[in-house]
Amino acid sequence: MQLQRVRITNFRSVEDSEGFNVDTVTCLVGKNEAGKSAVLLALAALNSSDATPVTLDRERDYPRRHLVHYGKIHQNEDAIVVRTTWELDDSEIQDINSDIGENVLSSGKVDVIRRYNQDIEVSAQLSHEAVVEYLLSNLKLDESQRSALESVGTMDELTVILENLQSSDGNNKQLENYLTEDGGIAGRVQKYVVNALPKFMYVSSYDRMDGAIQIEATKNRIENEANNVDRYRGERLFVDFLEYAGVPLDSIINEPRFEVFNAKLQAASTNITDQILEFWSQNPDLDVEVRIDAARPEDPEPFNRGTIARARIKNNLHRVDTPFSERSAGFVWFFSFLVKFAQVAKAGDPIILLLDEPGLSLHGKAQSDLLRFIDDKLAPSHQVIYSTHSPFMITPNKLERVRIVEDRVDRTKTPVKSYGTRVSEEFLEVESDTLFPLQGALGYEAVQTLFVGEYTLLVEGPSDILYLQALSNALGSLGRTKLDPRWIICPAGGIDKMMPFISLFSGKGLRIAVLTDFAHGVKSKVERMRNTNILMSNHLFTFADFTDKSEADIEDIFEPDVYAEIVNHGFKLQAPHCITKEKLNENRSTTRLVKKVEALFRTMPDSIAEFDHYTPAAWLIRNPEILVTESQGTDQTLSVAENIFKTLNKIL
Repeated sequence: MQLQRVRITNFRSVEDSEGFNVDTVTCLVGKNEAGKSAVLLALAALNSSDATPVTLDRERDYPRRHLVHYGKIHQNEDAIVVRTTWELDDSEIQDINSDIGENVLSSGKVDVIRRYNQDIEVSAQLSHEAVVEYLLSNLKLDESQRSALESVGTMDELTVILENLQSSDGNNKQLENYLTEDGGIAGRVQKYVVNALPKFMYVSSYDRMDGAIQIEATKNRIENEANNVDRYRGERLFVDFLEYAGVPLDSIINEPRFEVFNAKLQAASTNITDQILEFWSQNPDLDVEVRIDAARPEDPEPFNRGTIARARIKNNLHRVDTPFSERSAGFVWFFSFLVKFAQVAKAGDPIILLLDEPGLSLHGKAQSDLLRFIDDKLAPSHQVIYSTHSPFMITPNKLERVRIVEDRVDRTKTPVKSYGTRVSEEFLEVESDTLFPLQGALGYEAVQTLFVGEYTLLVEGPSDILYLQALSNALGSLGRTKLDPRWIICPAGGIDKMMPFISLFSGKGLRIAVLTDFAHGVKSKVERMRNTNILMSNHLFTFADFTDKSEADIEDIFEPDVYAEIVNHGFKLQAPHCITKEKLNENRSTTRLVKKVEALFRTMPDSIAEFDHYTPAAWLIRNPEILVTESQGTDQTLSVAENIFKTLNKIL
């Protein structure tokens, strides 16, 4: 059975969550106190596992502000807490067909609900035609009975006719058994569904594995206290750890030969290390070791007698090993989680995992490892629903699995009106605080994917991208050297912003080059970047390197008459305000073309738009033909650009 849709009502802060769809992995995102735990607990109460029992208690769980009106609100019925819709698999449908009638279910979907003080209720869509066909084909019925059945038009009519047939013919045992056994047709469908219904394992406080156990005492406790799941959780998890490693406790205890015993422990250590490091990327230099030896009499109780099993973590980088219990809280949590839920997946029982805020003690990258474990190891066998407010527990390319949990309040009303916890798939209808984890995840992903190629060229702003693209296209159309398309041009801001930008991404296997403006005020910053190890020294270029100027911007690639024409068209300048080569050359206070243009614009009337760097670049990308007209200015401009592109392409 596959859970498809959930609706929680009348449970703590959840007066009505409204219906929401459930995927193989579903992520509930919301602020603290939004009601995420309440949603998971209510769902767990539908059919909780023995390992994590969850019960419904009306006085404890029904919304307190309405509790005194419970009888009036719900009349003679108990309040519904959980409504769910499930899809039966083919084998389950076949079991029902073979007992009740072929195609007796008109739909593979069934609804399962749970009320306070009541057992599970199942509602299935039954086909009266299929039931009639089964009765006529398999039961001995007389002509009047057959005639009555053949006239049935709905399932309700069939129910009435079958009740009449049963009361009028007490001698037909086949018919009587069919109608009464296990509660009749609906009862048998319910029985099949309830038996097939997965258990819900709700986990909020995650067990942490002990670093060592006294084998004889642990074995005795497991054998004599099998039903007491709340005691000795850490010890039990250590036994699961040995199972996970491939050396069950009994196989160690009963092995009489040292070499075989030692080989098993080494194999277990190697096996568990490989499995853990598959999903723990924080420190690849760790080895997990399983050790079993005689107790030392001076050790504390209970490790001073009998046989002791220990888990130790060896750091190959520092060449030291430490007890498992002394590792970081994040590592102990993650290790314990992997062991516990690997055993759950291995068991193969129909269980839906409800994980309440998993991975809170983990670094953001380790939370990504946890997500990978959920997808790779748990999801193939179990549906998983987890809650979080961490952006690192959200997979940006799988936003279809996200559900927003929010405590809806209307503060425009007096008094303030609360609608309780709502679960929604609509991101646009919730407040920004609730969406913060989602925004964080998307922002992180956006930054990570700014570099969409192996080779990234950092420039200062978007106008640089337009100029370089226009120049490259013009050169390409003339059969000359253009910028290699493997270069991905990315705006990173000024030189101050480029340095942290490169630091963030230089370790990701990317080749980064910088092409930046150069003025006397940034000379020391450029030199400092060249002298650091975050960027190869021959990967940093300024426009001054290609223009024979002491200071230069990207605009200085262009000859003055070419750039003047681009500016005139971009700002629609008319005489006498047009920019000319002569006007630009009159300004001898700077060699930078863009500074000369800015100075000319400051003398123009208010009716002319204020100068900005982007407008000329935007005009040029729309009107690239200006660069392929034959003139000394355009040829010199393209020659400078070609030199830049040849230099950058050599890096490849």
